[in-house]
Amino acid sequence: MRIVLPGGSGQVGQMLARHFHARGHRVTVLSRSAHPSPWKTLSWDGRTTGDWVTALEGSDLCINLTGRFVNCRYNQANRREIVASRVDATRVLGQVIAGLDRPPALWMNASTATIYRHTLDTQQPNDEFTGVLGGGEPGAPDTWNFSISVAKAWEQAFDEIPTPRTRKVALRSALTLSPDQGGVFDVLLGLVRHGLGGTQGSGKQWVSWIHEVDFIAAVEWIVGHPELEGPVNLAAPSPIHNRDFMRVLRETCGVRIGLPAPAFLIEIGTRFMQTESELVLKSRRVVPGKLMQSGFEFRFEDWPGAAKELVKRWRALQR
Repeated sequence: MRIVLPGGSGQVGQMLARHFHARGHRVTVLSRSAHPSPWKTLSWDGRTTGDWVTALEGSDLCINLTGRFVNCRYNQANRREIVASRVDATRVLGQVIAGLDRPPALWMNASTATIYRHTLDTQQPNDEFTGVLGGGEPGAPDTWNFSISVAKAWEQAFDEIPTPRTRKVALRSALTLSPDQGGVFDVLLGLVRHGLGGTQGSGKQWVSWIHEVDFIAAVEWIVGHPELEGPVNLAAPSPIHNRDFMRVLRETCGVRIGLPAPAFLIEIGTRFMQTESELVLKSRRVVPGKLMQSGFEFRFEDWPGAAKELVKRWRALQR
């Protein structure tokens, strides 16, 4: 296949590029900053057309992952960049794909499981069929509502331009965990190893996650199943409470002590670290309804097995 990855220089993009390149597919990454890689990289600004358009003509698959990182304070300048980077890139891709003579058969666009409501209850989890989108939950901080508004605007931009010859799938991804340096798992493991991997906040918030292997397999599954369209949740079928998520990670890593971090300390710490508490404290209880209904089988359904494999590979990378 000919595969184009706009915004493919981030963790998930590099993960997919490595996988597809290793299997002999022709991979082109569109990036604001070129860097040496085994696959082709073209420059783009995520807003305007350019030479990169030729990469999409006659391609088989486009996976757009463009978006400014959200590990920052949500001040007005950062908010504008977070929204614009996602919406502008999605719109220009839609305009280009709609006008191509030979557009890709499938366009996947990044989205996020954060789009669903914050819930601490144990009732129905959020799938694509009956899940409740968030926004305006009682007591939810402004930053949480902002993240949900970003997700909604992102998907609206994805849907607004008709591409009748190109199937479209919005990837509502949970925490995507791989042992790569600087990734979410690497950060969480760093907390555990330094004795800071205790319960975060109340510990009742749900953590939705997906192992790298299953994320890649799900993308390939979507390629081969044309009935899958619209939003698709990329999350393991077993979300887990934060207190249990962190406990399993400590036990897997062989660390006995993990200092808890009450919500007020997280607020102070995230402000000091120039990030937002929403990334830790918001509850996400998301399940992969469409994937499961279509017959997809997860290799890592439960967190203990996934944590064990990830810790093992993380340690191997340190040698």
